[in-house]
Amino acid sequence: MIKKFLIFTVLFCASLHVMAGQRLNLKDITSGAFRGESLTAVTPLSVGDAYASISKDGKQVCSYSFKTGKQASVLFDAEKARGAKVERVDGFIMSPDGKNMLIQTQTKAIYRRSFTATYYIYSIGNNKMEPLSDGGPQQTPIWSPDGTQVAFVRDNNIYLVKLLYNNAESQVTKDGKRNEVINGLPDWVNEEEFSFNSSMVFTADSRQIVWVRYDESQVKEYSMPFFKGSNPAREEYASYPGCYTYKYPKAGEDNSKVSLMSYDIKSHQTRKIDLPLDADGYIPRIKATADASKVAVFTLNRHQDVLRVYMANPLSTVCQMVIEDKVDKYINENVFANLAITDQHIVLTSERDGYNHIYLYGLNGQLQRTVGDLEKTGLRLGGDAHTIVTEVYGYDEATGDLYFAALNDGPTDQKVYVSRKNGKVDCLTEKNGWNTAVFSSDFKNFLCTWSDLNHPTTYSLCNNQGKTLATLIDNQQLADKYAKYDMGEKDFFIFTTPETKLVGWMVKPKYFDPQKKYPVIMYQYGGPGNQQVRNAWGIGINGQGAILEQYLAQQGYIVVCVDNRGTGGRGVEFEKCTYLRLGELEARDQVETAIWLGKQSYVDAARIGIWGWSYGGWNTLMSMSEGREVFAAGVAIAPPTCWRYYDTVYTERFMRTPKENKQGYDEVNPIARAAKLHGALLLCHGLCDDNVHYQNTAEYVEALVQADKDFSQLVYTNRNHSIYGGNTRNHLFRQCVNFFNEHLK
Repeated sequence: MIKKFLIFTVLFCASLHVMAGQRLNLKDITSGAFRGESLTAVTPLSVGDAYASISKDGKQVCSYSFKTGKQASVLFDAEKARGAKVERVDGFIMSPDGKNMLIQTQTKAIYRRSFTATYYIYSIGNNKMEPLSDGGPQQTPIWSPDGTQVAFVRDNNIYLVKLLYNNAESQVTKDGKRNEVINGLPDWVNEEEFSFNSSMVFTADSRQIVWVRYDESQVKEYSMPFFKGSNPAREEYASYPGCYTYKYPKAGEDNSKVSLMSYDIKSHQTRKIDLPLDADGYIPRIKATADASKVAVFTLNRHQDVLRVYMANPLSTVCQMVIEDKVDKYINENVFANLAITDQHIVLTSERDGYNHIYLYGLNGQLQRTVGDLEKTGLRLGGDAHTIVTEVYGYDEATGDLYFAALNDGPTDQKVYVSRKNGKVDCLTEKNGWNTAVFSSDFKNFLCTWSDLNHPTTYSLCNNQGKTLATLIDNQQLADKYAKYDMGEKDFFIFTTPETKLVGWMVKPKYFDPQKKYPVIMYQYGGPGNQQVRNAWGIGINGQGAILEQYLAQQGYIVVCVDNRGTGGRGVEFEKCTYLRLGELEARDQVETAIWLGKQSYVDAARIGIWGWSYGGWNTLMSMSEGREVFAAGVAIAPPTCWRYYDTVYTERFMRTPKENKQGYDEVNPIARAAKLHGALLLCHGLCDDNVHYQNTAEYVEALVQADKDFSQLVYTNRNHSIYGGNTRNHLFRQCVNFFNEHLK
């Protein structure tokens, strides 16, 4: 009998082994083996029924039908084009008349959004390509509205190329100088915190160039050390290290002095426009209008709680204010990403009523329409009675239809909507999950991307009634690949703390046993307006369907992510309650999450860890030193440790200046709390992080040493805020996992 039982046990275990799926490995995760198929550089063409995209091999730019997705033509072919030759296409910019395009190649990144590249002017009609300029790489080229001129920036100066004069090149500005004056490009802090990389436009008649000039001569410098390293190797530092020095205004310090300029192409006259702006104010955007005498200029005061829109006349230099929006605490930065200007209207979002809604103005500033709370289709997880607009896609002057995306049934699901001229609002994407859109230039069709927690992203073409016309990419091959692995269950959950209600997601191991007690790793970001808890495929610290969290689940962990107070998707009261004391309530909520988890029957309360990157690193340190000792271990990657070390625009938006808010800066930070740190800690930082300087970790390490606290540390040579290159990301994640295994298992 015993022999038969042993045979049965062996056979049963063998059958379980056969049924078990494959195991993940970090190399595959960090190399992108689980990255889904996508479309590259989708650009709606001026012909309403078409869009252009770069081919997978980077050799062609092709046009496709917005109705069928079928290829209509090859607009550019690197192997067949006459004249100059390129190896591959990194990007392209169509001329307004559709006759030419700029081909971008040899792209070299500078900061998050800025880069230099070599551009070529390609004539679609005669299949010929010529260099845009022979003077060196260019930045942010723009077409004139008539398609006969291109303006670009090189070495902080603006240049102009005239196609009708054999591509003759002239220099518009001559005062540009590194670390002193920048023309037509934002400086580091404006680029990073207002999310743009170009600050120049042509007027509607193609006769004037208008741009923002940044005088950063009084901004203090920051230097980062460079060594030889590898991937890539910096041979110039083989024997002696060097440094990279740039202008970085820290909280309370001097910003660039900005001014608005114009250049008359015919008369070669440069003018300074009389823009009413505080000496320390910002110009986050300038936009051309259909009227050559009006350029829309968007300004903010340094406190960032007053937004003004001016119409600037480039010839007379006179500015007229047409819109003013004053809100409590601060203007959300996403207003600039979502603004739209048409021939007769300005579309802006505002949180003035407590939730992000849309306001439609005439060019003269008269409010014509508001899109606010929508009819509910059934509240989902954590939902309330309010709608939050997340993206604006555009306004159709012909029909009066306004297209946008919003969170309407709770913070986790985003759908695409249209607000008709008569006020009726229709949902164009009924499927729960995360929906986004790219509309055709005539707004008759759109490319819809959709995913949810358990389904990879699909790309479909729909008409403006919401009917699906064609599915271009379903990523079924990726879904099938996932099915072969031991992937755990992903679910949302909601719970209530003594102070608020929080929403999160959880990944459990594939063969979860509710009778066992599991260690938990909490991943979070937690920064102002950010959302990590979404019904979308791209969740988790490394995206790709929470693939790294699935790897951790295979190691025997439950992985949890909760959006604390201060995050987005739930309105102004929830988001802005952290004002002036960043990190205090966020950490409190993460600690409450750990306490709630520890009460669950399947969680070992003594083995809970926490980690995060950037603001998530800050939140990790704040949570581990909150005072309640709930975390056994934590990993902070590229963390801020004191807001005095971070930039003006971001920090002062939420904290005001150190002079105005000394207690908020000095009392609420990990350095001040170093003596309260509890649990094993691993700090990771790149030495060449231009965003969150290594200074943050260096000063925090000193505070830990003086507080006699043990910790571990990893420093990555020549790596920026993203800590990647060669084997770097694989090494980083392996150290993090090993650290948790050591201290939580």
